[in-house]
Amino acid sequence: MTDLAKQTWPEARELFDAELVAILPIGATEPHGPHLPLDTDVTIALAQARAASEVLEAEGVHALVLPPLAYGLTHFTDGFEGRISLRPGTLWAILEDVVESLEDQGVKRVVFANAHLEPGHIKVLRGVALDYPEITKTHAQVVFADNTRRKWAATLGAEFKSGDCHAGRYETSIVLASDPDAVREERRHKLAPLSIDLIAKMHAGAKTFLEAGAKDAYCGDPAAASAEEGSVLIEALAHMVVESVREAWPELFA
Repeated sequence: MTDLAKQTWPEARELFDAELVAILPIGATEPHGPHLPLDTDVTIALAQARAASEVLEAEGVHALVLPPLAYGLTHFTDGFEGRISLRPGTLWAILEDVVESLEDQGVKRVVFANAHLEPGHIKVLRGVALDYPEITKTHAQVVFADNTRRKWAATLGAEFKSGDCHAGRYETSIVLASDPDAVREERRHKLAPLSIDLIAKMHAGAKTFLEAGAKDAYCGDPAAASAEEGSVLIEALAHMVVESVREAWPELFA
């Protein structure tokens, strides 16, 4: 596993070529209950990207983990301290700038590994990926390993599929596996399971977690989380990146 941020520029020059798969971890800075840190989505995206990079390298694919994007659209956590939100156009422009900077240095394959699930945020990522549909002489191709798509969501457990997974068992398990010291364990074990039927509330017009009934910025069952489950979930998240790469660029696995 190779992190671009830890390379020198001569080392980066050796890494950047047309066969490289550059994985961009995308998260957000926002509240995740009283027990998880504001960078939870960044932690999850990094865990996914790093695990996927290791699998790709083991299969002979040249992969690189880019520095994570720690900001996104975070309107659903309005009313809670700590959120930092971008405008949709700002997020779009940042993602385009990252891709075009890589293009300028010869990189033709970019993967978005995203852990922030707000619908408006997802919409931007899908839109940017559609703008980079194939490799050309001057442009890279962008693949979005979108874990909200049905075929991938089905691999991430019942809580994730239900939609009531913000700072719940799903996310807490992954942080326990990848950054355990960041979890406030005493608080976590005191949190009761909370089902708010978030997806239905969103369809009915709820625009924040507060409006949906998540008064402490969490839903799901964080007390049921475990590092062991988190490790399994990270493997599943890595698999969706690897398979997305395989579908887009099968020639890399030949």
